[in-house]
Amino acid sequence: MTVPPCAPLDGYSIYDPVDPFENHAGPFHWRRRDDGGNHFVMMAQSRHCNRHGIVHGGLMMTMIDLTMVVAAKQNRTEMLVTVSLNTEFVDSGRSGDLIEGIGELVRRTRSLAFVRGRIFTGERTLLTASAVLKLIRPRDGV
Repeated sequence: MTVPPCAPLDGYSIYDPVDPFENHAGPFHWRRRDDGGNHFVMMAQSRHCNRHGIVHGGLMMTMIDLTMVVAAKQNRTEMLVTVSLNTEFVDSGRSGDLIEGIGELVRRTRSLAFVRGRIFTGERTLLTASAVLKLIRPRDGV
């Protein structure tokens, strides 16, 4: 199935234009906020919804995972992988909603980052989450 292109919203760009899964699932548009944080958005389409017209929970989990990894990086280029992701679904989004995501680094050690995040539309929180991420160091020769 070919996914129709979705132009970035004004002031936003695709966070990782070469990531095949995130761009197929979303795409998720990103910008740096004035306070240095990251803001992700996507316009929910019918293809993002289940048969009941509700934005699929797996899509929101993909979006919050990306949002929290970027928050944990804090402008660095290192690679982080999710060790644990806890989510609570609070409300549902629908096709046509602008779905937004923000993340916050809570604590960082030499090898782990603890983050939390929120997916929302307007004033309605759709999902809250917390995660533990692990810093992956490149192997020699890789």
